[in-house]
Amino acid sequence: MRALGPYLDNLLMRGRACFSKEEAMKALGQSSTAFLAAAARLTKKHRLASPKQGFYLILRPEDQVTGAPAPVLWIDPLMTHLGVDYRVSLLRAAAFHGASHQAAMVFQVIVPKQIPALELGRHKIQFVYQAPHAFAETNQPDWLDRMKSDAGFAKVAGVELTLLDSARYLHKAAGLNGAAQIVHDLGAKADPRKLANAARAYENSAVRRLGYLLEHFGHVRQANALLPLAQKAKSMKPLDPSVKRLATLTGAGGERHERNMKWKLDLNETVEIDS
Repeated sequence: MRALGPYLDNLLMRGRACFSKEEAMKALGQSSTAFLAAAARLTKKHRLASPKQGFYLILRPEDQVTGAPAPVLWIDPLMTHLGVDYRVSLLRAAAFHGASHQAAMVFQVIVPKQIPALELGRHKIQFVYQAPHAFAETNQPDWLDRMKSDAGFAKVAGVELTLLDSARYLHKAAGLNGAAQIVHDLGAKADPRKLANAARAYENSAVRRLGYLLEHFGHVRQANALLPLAQKAKSMKPLDPSVKRLATLTGAGGERHERNMKWKLDLNETVEIDS
């Protein structure tokens, strides 16, 4: 029976920084009890961390300050371990694609399953649920990019999915103005045809919100690609759904908010971004 410490050193020499309980037990010839006892000792010594049960990260000296390596280094093997497909999106994807104002304090991952958020050292990973049928329609290789790291690649939403996810999950994208900033920064990079095709899997209200923001910032080709979907809408929706219903009808002084009939939106909030 081999010891766990040298096994970790061997994995690091081979460029591996994570492993599962099952593969370690098999390689070491250890029982579950023996492995867990050894893993607990090394966790106390800050050589190991475990973001999810049965999955371990090997901590280098430089990782011990932050409590774990950067999530991009291990999100792909973690999701493989969990058996769940994924894409990195929202604020982290926006920063990856060059949204200059996005300092991603949280690593956000779109998944077709409810998974609790996790916090490991200074790192926060937030799993954002998308209905399985919509996720399957959108998580297409042609609409994804790859986030490269020393450990390999992580799946990341392409520009088009990043825009759509930001418009759909406003509350996870720093609100209306956070999403607007992403649209301002990335809208011109979106392929209109890809955008329109991917948008079919999203709620029509989110598509209209994105179309309005694209047009607002002068990304006309991209906005026009979404217009046929917006024209199918039969009712008005608030630009910012987080604002209470009464506030969508009148402003602070009792005046009615402007309505945009082209995108069928109640403009219940003013869009403000950093220039």
